[in-house]
Amino acid sequence: MHRVLLTLILALSVQHSDAQEVAAPAFTLANAAGEQVTLPRVHDGVDIYFFWASWCPYCKALMPHLQSMRIERGDDLTIYALNIRDDENPQHFMAERGYDFIVIPEADSIMELYGVHATPGLFVVDGKGRIRLNLYEIIFADDSEYKALSHGKKAGRRAPYWSAEIRQTIDQILSASKGD
Repeated sequence: MHRVLLTLILALSVQHSDAQEVAAPAFTLANAAGEQVTLPRVHDGVDIYFFWASWCPYCKALMPHLQSMRIERGDDLTIYALNIRDDENPQHFMAERGYDFIVIPEADSIMELYGVHATPGLFVVDGKGRIRLNLYEIIFADDSEYKALSHGKKAGRRAPYWSAEIRQTIDQILSASKGD
């Protein structure tokens, strides 16, 4: 019962900014195969721009949730894994864990363009090129118990809530585009 109450309190403490939709800044970078990828793109689905690093516990905790969304949504969802501040081989990291994101191995040059200051940075972009969710805008009320946790444990608590917000945004975009 205590866990259910704590979960409910944590869920209610998440506040989501009602920032206006803004156009995603345009950029072109090479993917892991060396092909040029230009974003945003106009299409019928949803894109996620996921700024990450192999050493980031929050990124690692969020990745399985993103992969499950990718599997559920199929061609309606594309995830771009924009690797930043990392010395590890990002393509190897993703392949070893079974993630099928489009890897952009060197994305440091566009961090400032998107206001990325820490990992993970995540933006949900609709098929018209508008940012519909910025992970940095999801605010948590941290209690003293949470603040005392290691980064790995904090990541384990945050990732499910971030995932729920991301899923809800994807559902809203796809429902609107299908006229539901």
